[in-house]
Amino acid sequence: MSVSAGPVRAVGVTTYGGPDALQVVDVPAQELGPTDVRVRVTAATINPTDTYTRNGSRSKTGTPRGAADVPGMDIAGTLVEIGDDAETSLAVGDRVIGIVVPRDEHGAYREDIVLPAQSIAASPRDADDVAASTLPMNGLTARRALDLLDLQPGQTLAVTGAAGSTGGYVVQLAKHAGLTVVADASEADEELVRSLGADRIVRRGDGVADRILELYPDGVDGLFDGAVQDAAVLPAVKTGGGVATVRWYQGDGSRDLTVHAVSVADMAEEQGKLDELRQLAEDGVVTLRVADSYSPDDAGRAHERLEAGGTRGRLVIDFTR
Repeated sequence: MSVSAGPVRAVGVTTYGGPDALQVVDVPAQELGPTDVRVRVTAATINPTDTYTRNGSRSKTGTPRGAADVPGMDIAGTLVEIGDDAETSLAVGDRVIGIVVPRDEHGAYREDIVLPAQSIAASPRDADDVAASTLPMNGLTARRALDLLDLQPGQTLAVTGAAGSTGGYVVQLAKHAGLTVVADASEADEELVRSLGADRIVRRGDGVADRILELYPDGVDGLFDGAVQDAAVLPAVKTGGGVATVRWYQGDGSRDLTVHAVSVADMAEEQGKLDELRQLAEDGVVTLRVADSYSPDDAGRAHERLEAGGTRGRLVIDFTR
């Protein structure tokens, strides 16, 4: 097994806490297994789920193991090494994107990472690494949600949190699949959500289910709840319909609905799905949205901005800075 020489620069926490707990740390290089690849990471996207690693919500011990806990679920960079038995059409030197299932020191916020070969795909052509890094986690979450809902062309999908990165991908992928989309938006985000392809828009916030029902009195066929409204949005879905949720909400059992708790980890080695997203990005079907990029030293400031809310597009750690 090959090991990259020397320690690896990363952004992580040695003590759980708020954004100021993040620091630049050295972590050990990872061994390259026979079916793995090694990527030199130049950009790592910051997602809300990363805060759970940072604040210790995912820890069973209350103390990071090893050198640090490293957050992050998606990367872009350069393929630098391929395991002897790895199944990939990619070559050393190719620009790639990848999805990471974080655990301990194995998170996306590190300059050198080893991943299963099926967790990476070619980077979208003409997208720089900062933009490309925003595709894997949010794009695969959207893909997983739509696969679980399994709606057919002409059916109606409601999307809450449509201005967010995952919600925006859901809107664009749903329109590409021939669905009719009703999406929520604040007044400030209405133009953005319309530009993503939503057919009809309702005001976001409390009472959004009632506003959807005003447009579709029998309810919609399916709903993606990116705004994490949980039980409050279930009435918007017709009896027998489906709901895709994030953060593990599984419904209240009060009606005949199929509630799918979406886990992107189920897509962590779906290279074909990730490569499809790459092609859709190149074709302009899905839009890579970057709000801002930060140096590793400023990752805490990026987390502060994320938690303040209202960011449209993703914040990214740029390891070239």
